[in-house]
Amino acid sequence: MSAPPARLSTAQVLICAAAIVTLSMGIRHGFGLWLLPITQAQGWTRETFSFAIAIQNLVWGISGIFAGIVADRFGAFRVILTGSLFYATGLAGMALATTPLQFTIAAGVLIGMAQAGTTFAVIYGVIGRQVEAHRRSWAMGVAAAAGSFGQFFMVPVEGLLISTTGWQTSLLLLAMTVLLVAPMAFGLREPGFAGGQRPVREQTVRQAVKEAFRYPSFQLLTAGYFVCGFQVVFIGVHMPSYLKDHGLSPQVASYALALIGLFNVFGTYIAGSLGQRLAKRKILAFIYFSRAIAIALFLLAPLTPASVYVFSAVMGLLWLSTVPVTSAAVAQIFGVAHLSMLSGFVFFSHQVGSFLGVWMGGFLYDRTGSYDVVWYLSIALGVFAALVNLPVREAPIQRRPVAQGA
Repeated sequence: MSAPPARLSTAQVLICAAAIVTLSMGIRHGFGLWLLPITQAQGWTRETFSFAIAIQNLVWGISGIFAGIVADRFGAFRVILTGSLFYATGLAGMALATTPLQFTIAAGVLIGMAQAGTTFAVIYGVIGRQVEAHRRSWAMGVAAAAGSFGQFFMVPVEGLLISTTGWQTSLLLLAMTVLLVAPMAFGLREPGFAGGQRPVREQTVRQAVKEAFRYPSFQLLTAGYFVCGFQVVFIGVHMPSYLKDHGLSPQVASYALALIGLFNVFGTYIAGSLGQRLAKRKILAFIYFSRAIAIALFLLAPLTPASVYVFSAVMGLLWLSTVPVTSAAVAQIFGVAHLSMLSGFVFFSHQVGSFLGVWMGGFLYDRTGSYDVVWYLSIALGVFAALVNLPVREAPIQRRPVAQGA
C-alpha cells in the first residue's frame, strides 16, 4: 500500500492562498467605484451596470461548481492559473467595451469565471486538504482575512487610480496587476495531484452531491449563504451611489469600503478562530442577526460621514466572517475529499443572492428613485438567515460502507 502524499507546509499554503485572495477579492470589492464613471461616460443606466455585475455573480456561482469539481479531481493549480488569465482579459474588456453586451460579457461572464477559479471555493479546497483538521477553521479564517485586507488595501488604490488616470486606464492597469496571481498558483501545487495522479476517494462526485443535497443541514447552510450574498453585494456595489445621492462625497464611499475591508480582516480571523471552539451554527446565526440590526440602525440614524464609518466598521466585522465558518462546517460534516465542489454548490446559492441583491438595487432604483425597498429586504433576510442556521447539525455524517465495484 503506497504512503499518502506529503502535505504542503501550512505556511506556504497560507502565504500563497492569502496573496491570491488578496488580489482577486480586493479588485472585485472595488467594482462599485466604477458604477458612476462608467454609466456617465457611456450614457448607460445604473441598471445596465448592475445587470453586468449581477451576471458576474451568477456566472461566478455556476462556474464555481465546475471549478471545484476540476480542482478536487486534478488539483487547484490549473484552475487558479486559468482564472488569472480570465480575470486579466475581463478587466481589459471592461475598459474597452463600447456596448452593454460587450461590457456584460467582460465584467459578467469572464470575470465571473475568473473569480470562480481564484477565490474561496477552490482556495478552501486546498486548505482543507493540506491543513490539519484541528487548524482548518483557523486557516480558512486567515485566508478570508487576506481577502478583507485586499479590500482595505485595493479599494482606496482603485479610487486613486480612477481619479488620477481615468476609469479606462485604471482598469487596464488592474488587468496587468491581477496576472500576479499566476506565479502564486505554483505554491499551491498539491503533492497528491503530481504527475496527473488522482487521489483515491470513497465516493464518486454523484454520490457526494446526492448525499449533500439530501442532508437537511446542507440545505440550511445553503439557504443562509444566499442571504450573505444578497446583503454584501448590494451594499458593496450600491452604497457609493447611495451615499452620493444623499450629498456625501465620493471619498466617504471609498473610505467606507476600505473600513469594511479593514474591520473584516479582524472579523473573519476571529470568526475562523471561534469556529474551532464554538458551535458554528451559533456563530452564523449571530452574524446574520447582527447584520440585520446594523442595517436597521444605519437607516434610522442621521446620514453623516461619522454614521457611515461606524456602520462600515460594524459591517466589516460581519462582512465575510460567514465564509470560513460555513466552509469549515461543510468540511466537518462531509470531509474534504469533495470540499471544493460542495463549497461551490453552497457558494452558488450565495451568488444567486448576490445576483438578486445587485440587480434589484439597480432595477428598483431606476423605477422608484430609491434604494429603500432593498435595504428593508436585507434586514428581513438577515433575520431569516439567523433562524435557519440554528438547527444545523455539525457532527460528521455517518456513511454506510460502499461495496467494492458499486
